[in-house]
Amino acid sequence: MENILEWIHANQQIIYIVILMIFVGIEVIGRVPSVLHTPLMSGANAIHGVVIIGAIIVMGKAEANNYLALILGFLAVILGTLNVVGGFVVTDRMLEMFKGKKTVQKK
Repeated sequence: MENILEWIHANQQIIYIVILMIFVGIEVIGRVPSVLHTPLMSGANAIHGVVIIGAIIVMGKAEANNYLALILGFLAVILGTLNVVGGFVVTDRMLEMFKGKKTVQKK
């Protein structure tokens, strides 16, 4: 327990910044009109490419016996990839809604 308190005291400023970022993020997303949620979220999901690159770097620098870093890096690559692909799928489906309807020709 004392180790946890020491870590919190050593990283107190970072913890405050993260808490403030959470509140700012909630306020910003809460003020976005519902029409813009889909393109905003699909664009934000595409940013997860950075997560994929970071996870690959972590896995590459991890020691062979550091299973925690390897497992977390692998999960980050898998989940980041799913998020990127999902973002592009959502964007594609959204753009399909704006295309004109094709007319069917009768023979």
